[in-house]
Amino acid sequence: MDKLTKEQRHRCMSSIKSKNTKPELLVRRFLFSRGFRYRLNHPRLPGHPDLVLRKYRTVIFINGCFWHGHEGCKLYNIPKTNTGYWAKKIKRNQERDKEVKLKLNKMGWHYITIWECELKPSNRDKTLESLLYTLNRILLLNYGAKTYKTIEEETSIMAAENKDAGYFKTTQA
Repeated sequence: MDKLTKEQRHRCMSSIKSKNTKPELLVRRFLFSRGFRYRLNHPRLPGHPDLVLRKYRTVIFINGCFWHGHEGCKLYNIPKTNTGYWAKKIKRNQERDKEVKLKLNKMGWHYITIWECELKPSNRDKTLESLLYTLNRILLLNYGAKTYKTIEEETSIMAAENKDAGYFKTTQA
């Protein structure tokens, strides 16, 4: 049974913020101190991501385990009162998250989801280092060194090129 009255519970639940939460501020401070620049809650992108790194074409969602139904997490427990309402609400949040990720993927954006439980003191360093690694990997994928085919791998010869100029010499064994 709930220890709070209905009005107290309503006031408590309605006071929970969706922006500038402690986990979000923690990630923002970490990224800013490492030289990453970002925008907050970009209105033109689906789902209004918590952080948008345009240079990396990456968005970061920092999800609360309860509100987004983090399976297998000890912070995700459906309340014992009004369980039908909460189960339906959390399931809808999960469906919306999937829809948003599909839209972002079609638009060519990378997305990273960080869960609230991953930012607890015991896991925080590992999670933030993993975030840095992922962002650097995305940067290399987007702007890294391009590989070019060697002359032997080329299948077509351009009309303006001269075969006898020595560019297409191949050695035969």
